[in-house]
Amino acid sequence: MTGLYVILGIIALIAVIVIGIYNGLVAKRQQCRQAFADVDVQLKQRRNLIPNLVETVKGYASHEKETLDAVISARNSAIAAKGPQETAEAEAMVAGALGKLFALAEAYPDLKANTNFLELQKELSAIEDKLAAARRFYNSAVQQYNTARETFPAALFASSFGFNAEEFYDLGEEVRADLSIVPEVKF
Repeated sequence: MTGLYVILGIIALIAVIVIGIYNGLVAKRQQCRQAFADVDVQLKQRRNLIPNLVETVKGYASHEKETLDAVISARNSAIAAKGPQETAEAEAMVAGALGKLFALAEAYPDLKANTNFLELQKELSAIEDKLAAARRFYNSAVQQYNTARETFPAALFASSFGFNAEEFYDLGEEVRADLSIVPEVKF
């Protein structure tokens, strides 16, 4: 009889451990989803600013249609993107198009001095800072989740319970290369 209690105790202990691991993985997966939703909120705010920027620039540089169309096209691609990797690639296109738009502004002193343009530029800069923080938080959540699902003993059954690896928010090689270039400041 004592042997039966020991066996039942061991089974109960294993069940408690498995349930604890399962619940921990669920919590970490939810944290990843919430973190990606935070990134998505910042991206939506940025995308909502783009039409205002384009309209402001259009008033000063209407013959720069190609640049303006590229910004809108990149924005539309970003809106349609699904998942972290596709979103990151689309947002890299948005960042590149916005860079060209701001470079274009340098050629138009009246635009550069326009208060609407300056305010939109400042707002976009603030959103970019929040977006960078949200991306870091998302990647941290993904790292914690992936580590938890790949460590022993969770690795024994995580996949069979549907806990698949999450993708990091990767900006891509082209954007990393652009970010590593030090801007040239001239007076």
